[in-house]
Amino acid sequence: MPDTLDKSQTDLDARIDQLLGTGGRTFLATSVGGNSSGASVFYARDGDDLLFFTFNPTRKAEQIRVNPRVQLVVWPDGQHGIRGLQIDGFCSRIRDAREVEVAKEKILKVTDAFEDYMNDEFLSRNNVTGYYRVRPSTIKYIDFHADPQFEWKEYPHNVPGVLRQAASTLSSRLLLWLRALRAPFFTATLVPVLLGGILAWRQLFIAGLDFDWTLFWLCLGGALCAQAATNLANDFGDHISRNDEINQTPSPFNGGSRVIQAGLLEPWKVLAAALFFFGLCVACGLYINLLVGGSLLAPTPLLWIGLAGVLLGAAYTLGPWRLSYEGMGEIAIALGFGPIMVLGAHYVLTIPVAGAWHWLEPAVVSLPVAILVLLIVWINQFQDAPADYKSGKHNWVVRLAHNSGGFDYHSPFQWYVALNVMAFVLVGSIALLPLVTPIGTAWAFLALLPALLLPRSIARGWDWISRADNESVDWRRHPYELLPVNVTTIGIHLLTGLLLITAYGLDTVAG
Repeated sequence: MPDTLDKSQTDLDARIDQLLGTGGRTFLATSVGGNSSGASVFYARDGDDLLFFTFNPTRKAEQIRVNPRVQLVVWPDGQHGIRGLQIDGFCSRIRDAREVEVAKEKILKVTDAFEDYMNDEFLSRNNVTGYYRVRPSTIKYIDFHADPQFEWKEYPHNVPGVLRQAASTLSSRLLLWLRALRAPFFTATLVPVLLGGILAWRQLFIAGLDFDWTLFWLCLGGALCAQAATNLANDFGDHISRNDEINQTPSPFNGGSRVIQAGLLEPWKVLAAALFFFGLCVACGLYINLLVGGSLLAPTPLLWIGLAGVLLGAAYTLGPWRLSYEGMGEIAIALGFGPIMVLGAHYVLTIPVAGAWHWLEPAVVSLPVAILVLLIVWINQFQDAPADYKSGKHNWVVRLAHNSGGFDYHSPFQWYVALNVMAFVLVGSIALLPLVTPIGTAWAFLALLPALLLPRSIARGWDWISRADNESVDWRRHPYELLPVNVTTIGIHLLTGLLLITAYGLDTVAG
């Protein structure tokens, strides 16, 4: 009996091996949260594993990162619908450099259709291309003219343990929602709230009064909820307008989070999450208003500041008058992540203790932060401009750059340079104000240091624009070459904000 079983298993192995050897192309199915996807890919064999090459921003690759469970169907030509394989397994991107070279060599023996992309160092360096390995958990051999028609070969060693699968699922879902919220960009909220907080602490410290940490955390939490809601609403709004679908050159800095386009979250879930976070923001704001004003709807400045912030966030892309589509988005961003957050935090933290609100200094200090956060959105719109124009999103980069011949980025980049100069002139003014007024701090000169990053960033920008004028430029690659300027713009906002916060901290301690 054992000899019969061994012979049967050996025979099945040979039949599976024969079908895999005559294939070379497979249908790959992936799924996340009810969003399924299918794609035809060329495969190469590495023992029992299957290897394939693809582009990392594709829907299948995005879904594999969240849910590595895949199914493949191999139905070679000439079988006339009789014999085939159905493979269940776990897929992962190959990271080891030596394994990548092995995968590349094996796949090129199957097909050279993607050889140019495989050899493109720019695509590889910018994480656009990748190699993937499928480790089978089960291979079902199908032969409709045989008895039995279905036979299985299992690979238990390729199946992760239950606890490992549970941990992987939980972590992938957490990372997915952090991506949808665009959590790395929460620095846009942290800077103004911390700036309002340090100004409040300075005022209270000088007066010998205590700083209320409970109110601070409530304020920060409410502000973060406001940004999370705005980010989610922006993704949903740009999906409805088809803006993000049209955009063929997304990156971590432009084109939205892509969770809808990649089939990672259904649109209704993104909208529901946006409404949930708007609700949390409103709840935090009303509770704070109760603490500082005596009732939930007390007509305090906080009530009107908070209302303005929520309306700006919701109207940015959702409408009914979509600010980002009507050339008002840049103003909304500057107000929301500048004066509204700085003044709101300062009011909340001073008025219950000090009994008076000195709003002039936080209003002045918020201005360079407002301009610098506006510039993050401004420079990100350069790569998005073609898709924005097609979807009717007429922001100011589109308005300034678009003409009958296409896009000329000289004018919007001149504004980018001028606004950066204006921001650092304001920082310098804050450092000089103590000479003539009781506000400001000479320590603000520290916050001029990030301006040292500007010359190189501006030079890169002008170089990008000059090459954009060339008719032979490859627009599949060119948008990614602006990424260093995107990164520098974010860094300048964060560093300048943190140094302004540090300046007021030093001024208080040293004063």
